Amino acid sequence: MFRPKVPTMPQPTGLVTPPAVIQHTPQTPAPAPVVSPAPAPARPTVQLTPGAVIALVGSGTAVVLVVGAVLVSMLLAVAITGASVAICALVIRSLISADAKRR
Repeated sequence: MFRPKVPTMPQPTGLVTPPAVIQHTPQTPAPAPVVSPAPAPARPTVQLTPGAVIALVGSGTAVVLVVGAVLVSMLLAVAITGASVAICALVIRSLISADAKRR
């Protein structure tokens, strides 16, 4: 019951063609192409001055601080929301239990 059964095909169906005969043809190697050196780039390389390095470091620091502030504020918003929902749940539970005790 749990053993797989492999289907068997005793006779092929349809037209059967004999395998094609492949003949080997000799190939002559092509001459190697002449490689010329790559041309020099048209643009000069970027040279960073000390002022540019300071500007890059300052902008990178500003980006990190802004992203960190956004993430911390989102975490704080989630924490405040969770705490307020928990307080609401306690108040509703106490109101329901106080109402049930009066009856």
